[in-house]
Amino acid sequence: MTETPDRTQESNAPKYDFAAAEPAWQAAWEQAGCFTALDVPAGDKPKYYVLEMFPYPSGKIHMGHVRNYTLGDVVARYKRARGFDVLHPMGWDAFGLPAENAARQRKTDPASWTYANIANMRGELKRMGLSLDWSREFATCDPEYYGQQQQIFLDFWKAGLVERKQSAVNWDPVDNTVLANEQVIDGRGWLSGALVERKILSQWFLKITDYAPELLAGLNDLPRWPERVKLMQENWIGRSEGAEVTFKLAGSDDGITVYTTRPDTLFGMSFLAIAPEHPVAKSLAERNAEAAAFIAECASQGTSEAAIETAEKKGFDTGLFVVNPFNGEKFPVWIANFVLMEYGTGAIFGCPCGDQRDLDFARKYNLPVPVVVSPKAGEVPEIGNKALDGDGFIVNSGFLDGMSTKEAKAAAIAKLEEIGAGKSVVNWRLRDWGISRQRYWGCPIPVIHCEVCGPVAETNLPLVLPKDVTFDKPGNPLDHHPTWKHVNCPQCGKAATRETDTFDTFIDSSWYFARFTAPHAKTPTNLSAVKHWLPVDQYVGGIEHAILHLLYARFFTRAMQKTGHVSVAEPFAGLFTQGMVTHESYKDADGNWLYPEEVTKHADGTATTADGRPVTVGRIEKMSKSKRNTVDPGVIIERFGADAARWFVLSDNPPERDVEWTETGAQGAFRFVQRLYRLAETIAAEPKVAKPETFSGEAKKLRQLTHRSILTVTEALETFAFNVAVARGYELAGALVGESPTDPALLWARREAIGILARLLAPMIPHVAEAVNAVLNPGAGLVAEQTWPEADPALTVKDEVTIAVQLNGKLKATITVPVGGSQEANVAIAKAAAAGALKGQTIVKEIYVADRIINFVVKP
Repeated sequence: MTETPDRTQESNAPKYDFAAAEPAWQAAWEQAGCFTALDVPAGDKPKYYVLEMFPYPSGKIHMGHVRNYTLGDVVARYKRARGFDVLHPMGWDAFGLPAENAARQRKTDPASWTYANIANMRGELKRMGLSLDWSREFATCDPEYYGQQQQIFLDFWKAGLVERKQSAVNWDPVDNTVLANEQVIDGRGWLSGALVERKILSQWFLKITDYAPELLAGLNDLPRWPERVKLMQENWIGRSEGAEVTFKLAGSDDGITVYTTRPDTLFGMSFLAIAPEHPVAKSLAERNAEAAAFIAECASQGTSEAAIETAEKKGFDTGLFVVNPFNGEKFPVWIANFVLMEYGTGAIFGCPCGDQRDLDFARKYNLPVPVVVSPKAGEVPEIGNKALDGDGFIVNSGFLDGMSTKEAKAAAIAKLEEIGAGKSVVNWRLRDWGISRQRYWGCPIPVIHCEVCGPVAETNLPLVLPKDVTFDKPGNPLDHHPTWKHVNCPQCGKAATRETDTFDTFIDSSWYFARFTAPHAKTPTNLSAVKHWLPVDQYVGGIEHAILHLLYARFFTRAMQKTGHVSVAEPFAGLFTQGMVTHESYKDADGNWLYPEEVTKHADGTATTADGRPVTVGRIEKMSKSKRNTVDPGVIIERFGADAARWFVLSDNPPERDVEWTETGAQGAFRFVQRLYRLAETIAAEPKVAKPETFSGEAKKLRQLTHRSILTVTEALETFAFNVAVARGYELAGALVGESPTDPALLWARREAIGILARLLAPMIPHVAEAVNAVLNPGAGLVAEQTWPEADPALTVKDEVTIAVQLNGKLKATITVPVGGSQEANVAIAKAAAAGALKGQTIVKEIYVADRIINFVVKP
């Protein structure tokens, strides 16, 4: 929608020129150095490190950025006013595939595209008036940054935290590159459309699994993290207790070992399934063309658990059999496309009655479904199309019969250990972190491959990406660069080649918070700076980063602690995950998505295009470029101002919930900013009086509201209840609307109230807060440098209370009386207030709850 702010609903036209005021106040803050922090501050101020997840430089900010960075900015400004030394930096998560794709499409280099986008987004973010220390700005594609990252990698390697090994990957044979699981769509590469192959490649890994127990236990030390995020990480780390069971191959001394969390269901075995990459499967494929063809088919699906879980379950009967160690029965061995080589041992035993996936597989291939679990002891249920995958009691299982599933697990493991067929095992779902990417636009892995010495470390860092690359061939340009990859071995001096893979970009964001503490240090970190500033006190970002980024950062911090780069184990003491900004979506009669500015909404609820064609208004959902339901923050700031945009995203919902962007909401925020400034001008023009000795009546009530507002806004900002702070702002501003008084006490109370209101709202709408302060107190300095207002305890204690007056439990009146007043006096006042309702009634009982309720039980 394109209408301008409705400026006719107020009695006066706007007087606050935000377009001129906001840049002026931003310049004043910058000139005063209000937000500049020192690497190692002197003095004894407490520190507070506020950080929002830094953005990818796509070229333009969106409303999600506005909300995310406004939330963090409120915290930073508030903590600074409370006397903290605040670190609030900004940078750019700048490596990644989009820049490389843009380079291919536009015949440019990724660096130029990226830095141009950074310049544009920096300007947009600065228009928001964020209290950022821009002197600490860096991009992860700066050699000064990624050179230090390369040093950290080499330190990890020396510490035994890095490993090079073979791993299954998604391989695009046309683009000649590894694809992330998310880039495989219906078995084809998202760009080339080629059928994807599952390929075994040598890859670099960080040994995050070494820290699995510590990462899991550490979640208990994060009380200021959302429980939802901690649960997601707990599930991803995935500690499970079970057993390793070895099934002998029939007619052979060899066996296949499986890991299972349900050894209690071994008597319910129907088959054994192995992964396509399992050694037994590979051996069979060498002599069986059908097995080889099936394994090749499996290679065309993604390697992720999600891809495998959603794919059609398929199997190949190997003709082999294994022997169940509990009953000696033989069961067929199948190669199955749903078994992951990377989890457990790459083999499972199928118990269809207790696992839905196994049941689906058994039904498809007409395999038996023995029943060994029952919801009720002693009963043998029938199994239809739904497995009994919960706890229960064991049946048809020999020595385990009658036991609960918990008891049977322990007994089964004991028996396996007794007969030498298995053992108790703790397993982890977490896999080592594969960090190799066959891309150009990433941090080069600082390793040289020598046929004599093996892989050795680069000695001259930073190892900088070459600029003279071309994208005219598929795959990684570093692979076919004429000179860059050809070097001499730094150990033996013989001809060698550089590693041409680059780091997974998640590495870039796994330590940037530590670099921000001393971004110009000649080493990865300044130990004094990280000791002072870490951990981050308040981290703000989306729930979509709950697992990978946040888990990797937690691991990376521990690894940096081991290698002497930081002194803490946890990077983020407090985490807040904000909701999304949503908007209606629109389609024309042909089904084409329309931008909001292309749509006109009418009073009757219909919508049309500018030329009158009908528009279908869709549901409210996350803003999406593909659905064109995005709102350009630059346009919003141009029309309403940065403060109005900030006020809107803080207003209606708690910040952890989604907020719907509406035109009327934006206009309402704009009007409030204008009203606040007009109130300041009105009150500034009133006679300035000395503070009276005493206050009573309206003046006292206003002062009480003002000082109670200090308490409620303070509590709201401490607890991220920013919408509550907004509501208190509306309430106090509303109390100041009206004709100027003549009472000196009320005049003084009004001036106090508007001054305190400006300081309370300054974290949220900082520009107009400065303007209000300047009108009230010319030359008094910046609100950004003032301390937080302190409430007068005498004015926050309620001296009056409103009591409900009821008849037979139904509300008939309310009375306002002194707190702690006598029962006799209050009952008399209540009777007078409810006199009309009491007429013709006889009071048979009085129920009195001090300072809350007076209930008269009556009868005619």
